[in-house]
Amino acid sequence: MIHVLDPQTVGQIAAGEVVERPLSVVKELVENAVDAGATRIAVSLEDGGVTLVEVVDDGVGIAPEELPLAVTRHATSKLAMATDLESVDTLGFRGEGLASIAAVAQLEVVSRQEGAQIGARVRAFAEAASAVEAAASPIGTTVRARDLFQNVPVRREYLRSSSAEFNRVSGWLSTFALGYPGITFSLHHDGKEIFVMPATADMRARLAMVFGKIPAESLIPLDPQAARGLQGTLSGFISTPGNDRADRRMQLLFVNGRLLRSTLLAGAWTAGYSTFAMIGRQPYGVLFLTLPPEHVDPNVHPTKSDVRLRYGHQVFDAAKRAIAATLHGHATARFRDAVTVSAAPQAMDATLPQLQSLFENGAAGPAHENGAQSGLRVLAQLDNTFILATDGRALVLVDQHAAHERIAYERIVAAAQTHAPSEPLLVPFTFEVGPSESAALDRMLEILREGGLEIESFGERTYRITATPAGYRARTFDVGGFLDDLTEEQKQRDVRERVWASLACHSVTRAGERLDFAEMATLVDRLQHCENPMHCPHGRPTLVRMDSEAVQKLFKRI
Repeated sequence: MIHVLDPQTVGQIAAGEVVERPLSVVKELVENAVDAGATRIAVSLEDGGVTLVEVVDDGVGIAPEELPLAVTRHATSKLAMATDLESVDTLGFRGEGLASIAAVAQLEVVSRQEGAQIGARVRAFAEAASAVEAAASPIGTTVRARDLFQNVPVRREYLRSSSAEFNRVSGWLSTFALGYPGITFSLHHDGKEIFVMPATADMRARLAMVFGKIPAESLIPLDPQAARGLQGTLSGFISTPGNDRADRRMQLLFVNGRLLRSTLLAGAWTAGYSTFAMIGRQPYGVLFLTLPPEHVDPNVHPTKSDVRLRYGHQVFDAAKRAIAATLHGHATARFRDAVTVSAAPQAMDATLPQLQSLFENGAAGPAHENGAQSGLRVLAQLDNTFILATDGRALVLVDQHAAHERIAYERIVAAAQTHAPSEPLLVPFTFEVGPSESAALDRMLEILREGGLEIESFGERTYRITATPAGYRARTFDVGGFLDDLTEEQKQRDVRERVWASLACHSVTRAGERLDFAEMATLVDRLQHCENPMHCPHGRPTLVRMDSEAVQKLFKRI
């Protein structure tokens, strides 16, 4: 038998979509406070928010005659007609928040507007609302939600412990505060102050609260100029290569001030960090995206935790370019600080003319009083794996394999982008593979040809390499290792980048291979001209620098 549901049941069903746990209540109330123009927002919890959630703000307040409407479903000051949904510029807009909270908790709203002598109070629970009464109140609004889910006990069984629910609220509130540095946020739990985040113009203080002090120091500002072509603005902070996490949870995104928990730009992070991040590791940071309201549809999720973008591909491309450009600029600056290549000392002229010629085009270092330049000087090879050099102020260790891999990778990419002709081998290299390797290799032949490596079938599971990328000389070629890479599924990286990185990795100088002095100098010289000289295409560092202070600490001088 079909019948119309009673208002109380309808309210609980609607509340179930909006109010999942104490965090849902906090989110709705804090967003309302931001929409009200608050400069201070204080959140207090008891028992993780199950017994009490209280949010106090100093916003514009609510007029006494409008308080009954504030707790009524689908009553809002932020929309007037259906067409307004096409350009929502507030965090709340449906008029469901307070009514949904009242459906599952004892709700009390106390508010006072500027100029009013006294505030007003209204209470609501389920479908019942009290009459408005006078109440002492500072300017702004105080909302209290008591005994969450007391009328829906089965919902309480799905809540976690008090500490777990509190941690959800604490994590969300501190993260949300990143988007509003001009607002003071505070959090109390069971009568204890947990944190106070004063309004500030310095985002670093907010970043440290969310990411931790040391991880926040590794965040670099996003280059906003790199997001060209975007109908809006993009800013934020991203982690430097080598500072990463095991998951994406700290890849934060604000769209028009709305903190999202979606993977809307997850692919842009991956693409932007390509060859900067190690496989299986995730960078972290926060992006602030501001778009015209008509380009964003926030009405796609009950809790408003996701949005739909009208020009999603444009936003994705802009974010990818901005991340990549920021990382490239940072890598170049780090390399310039770590390595300064200049003319070799005169004592080497007679024995190492090739080394001197290689260094003549290097970046100039700081000049001495006599006009000579101080630059990086290759000293020795360490353990047939690392190149030891110095500029007189610090020691620099270069990983010969990682450095050569970066050089080779960029030459392969350049050959593919310019469609440079491959260079034929005088004697083709023939090899045999197993069934699985043969299938993987067949799928990648066209991509390998794009990178300049010509491989052709030469019988059953037999192949031969007939040409290599232009300007690229393979020192060795580890066919087995290369084919192993091809058979691994690595969805984190673009297939072309993965194949070309593997090709470079298995055809260059290896760790444990002895190099002569000229070879080491050539390697360092070519590295400094790379687009990303600081990391191999798999994300490992190519060099490390140990300055004088670090050496003095080793000797207990400081």
